Amino acid sequence: MKPNHQGKASEDRAGRWLQRRGYNLVAKNHHCRFGEVDLIATKARLLVFCEVKQRRSDRFGTPAAQIDQRKQNRIIKTAQHFLMHNPRFASYQIRFDLFSFGLENRWIEGAFFEEDLIPE
Repeated sequence: MKPNHQGKASEDRAGRWLQRRGYNLVAKNHHCRFGEVDLIATKARLLVFCEVKQRRSDRFGTPAAQIDQRKQNRIIKTAQHFLMHNPRFASYQIRFDLFSFGLENRWIEGAFFEEDLIPE
């Protein structure tokens, strides 16, 4: 499999994982000028923005370590952009999750929080 196919396969896997747990997928690969969010899902009044990482080795760090503060800020800005253009979700609680595949297969619910970040 080519690397970009692996990433798509991991995103599909994470999407199925969420759906089996009662989440509804709202968007995949949401792009804007700030960045991209791999998956956006809802469950009840919860809106979850998910980053999906696939790694074959830890040569460049674990998938979770790849989500540094700068990447978190881009994801949050992208989430804010999504919310601005989708006001029906304005009253939802927000959560940022990480799916990590490869060396470690993990779903980290609440991987980071908007209020924990320090401005760049």
